[in-house]
Amino acid sequence: MAFLRCKDPVRGSTRDVALNKPLVTIGRKRGNDVVLDDPHLAPTHAQILRKGGTYTISTVGAARELYVDGEPVRKATLREGDAFQLGRFELRLLPGRPEAEATPDRARHAVEAMERLVEFSGAVMREENPERLFKLLLEAVVELTGAEKGFVLVLRDNQRQLAASHNVGRETLDISRVSDTIVDQVIKLRRPVIVSDAMNDRKFARARSVVDLKVTSVMCVPLLYRNDLLGVLYLGNDAVTGLFTEDDLAILQVWASQASMVMHAAIMLNELKVTNRNLREALRRRAQGSMIGSSRAMREVFRVLRRVAPTDISVLVLGETGTGKELVAREIHRLSPRKKGPFISINCGAIPENLLESELFGHKKGAFTGAIADKVGKFEAAGGGTIFLDEIGEMPMNLQVKLLRVLQERAIERVGDLKPRPVDIRVVAATNKDLAAEIEAGRFREDLYYRLNEVSIQLPPLRERGEDIHELARFFLHRYAEQYGSRARGFTNECVRAMLNYYWPGNVRQLENRIKKAVIMSDRALLNADDLGIPAHTKREILPLDVATENFKKNYIREALDLNNWNKAETARDLGVDPRTIFRYIEKLEDA
Repeated sequence: MAFLRCKDPVRGSTRDVALNKPLVTIGRKRGNDVVLDDPHLAPTHAQILRKGGTYTISTVGAARELYVDGEPVRKATLREGDAFQLGRFELRLLPGRPEAEATPDRARHAVEAMERLVEFSGAVMREENPERLFKLLLEAVVELTGAEKGFVLVLRDNQRQLAASHNVGRETLDISRVSDTIVDQVIKLRRPVIVSDAMNDRKFARARSVVDLKVTSVMCVPLLYRNDLLGVLYLGNDAVTGLFTEDDLAILQVWASQASMVMHAAIMLNELKVTNRNLREALRRRAQGSMIGSSRAMREVFRVLRRVAPTDISVLVLGETGTGKELVAREIHRLSPRKKGPFISINCGAIPENLLESELFGHKKGAFTGAIADKVGKFEAAGGGTIFLDEIGEMPMNLQVKLLRVLQERAIERVGDLKPRPVDIRVVAATNKDLAAEIEAGRFREDLYYRLNEVSIQLPPLRERGEDIHELARFFLHRYAEQYGSRARGFTNECVRAMLNYYWPGNVRQLENRIKKAVIMSDRALLNADDLGIPAHTKREILPLDVATENFKKNYIREALDLNNWNKAETARDLGVDPRTIFRYIEKLEDA
């Protein structure tokens, strides 16, 4: 037995390497038996062949330099005590075993492996493509081990897929060669396999990869994350018999297990991004602008909206508080020829009555105390665009008269000014009140109602939108989870049922606020009903069939009476009933 003493005169260091194998490689590339850190050396620069007690050193490649006793040679027989030089390193063949055998070299190799793992982890965190992840993995371990050939197999739906391959030569590895007894054993037992001398191994000498890829040394390890088998990593070398050792396998196992965790996290992050992208695409298909919904009621809203938007017709948007009336108005503006003009919104119920006229139509300097300069009103500011009058049912009667005149003449007069100013605007109004009832009570002008209500859009309450509730909830969840860095990713089944059954008096605005709060306050990945502040076993009231039928009849007869100007006889003929039935239901309506 002999060993090499390697001296680095530049760094003043010396280390001993045992010559345990019949063929020992020397070069600057990781994976050689003797690694010499000199850029002037080739990846595998020279090799020492042991035959009996004789050691022969030769260069690998015609252009490689080797000096023995100061003379350049390509091949030489070494005797104990002989010295030779490779690059800046001085090496001497000595008899016996080194005091520390290969321990320092193994320790250095282990450190290099961990350094490569750190580099790989950083690269993986910057990579979003899963296919590139496996390519990076293979490139890293090939450099670490000095393997000539290798591939990564991934398991998807119990099917093997070639994720990456590597070959020092230029020929392409045949994908059909990656399924053989070595890979089968690793997948079945989830344990690594090492074959140091594949050609002479009784069990694996006839494995397809050994025969077809012409490898003489093989390592194959599973890529495991907890109980999940992500795939297998196969490495082969066809240049040096016995290149891979148990120490190599031990380091590779540690490296592969750590790499598997990093890769699993990266793959999960990529899948989450894909899921979010698919969700956004699904929402886009089910949305109209910034409005989301696929229920029959919302599809009808979208249909009417798209028909009226290109015109200049006045639109009245009806619906409960929080149903998204302003979103409808903005979408009408966005789809109209006026989209490049301004969109001005004003809440008629939020401004004091004595200031509302000035806000709407503007005023002249000195028109009243505090009017220190001319002011442009909302109608003038909306010139060429759209004005949205929210909560129109709250507008005082005296202003209703002036608004009606503006709609008829398309001109406004500022407070304190008698000169009319033409305005080019489109009006969209909205209210949560029953304007027909307001007209009967004398609180809203009927002529203004018909001016505003050239077309009406009725927004359904959230409780009547079915699966839209879940779609909206997921949309808000992903938006706020991303905004606040929350780990919340979905809802429990119980929470979904509770959301679908809850009454939602505040409609979409209430749903959004509840989810936003839950995302911030909860540390759960799946939100439950308690996180949203709704009873877990909420069940919406279901009326008996006869009661529901009676309510429908009352509402339907009332609509028929409205259409016939409350002419009872004509309504009875249209409905095909006795006039006494109409009188009976009128009494019920008056009692209600």
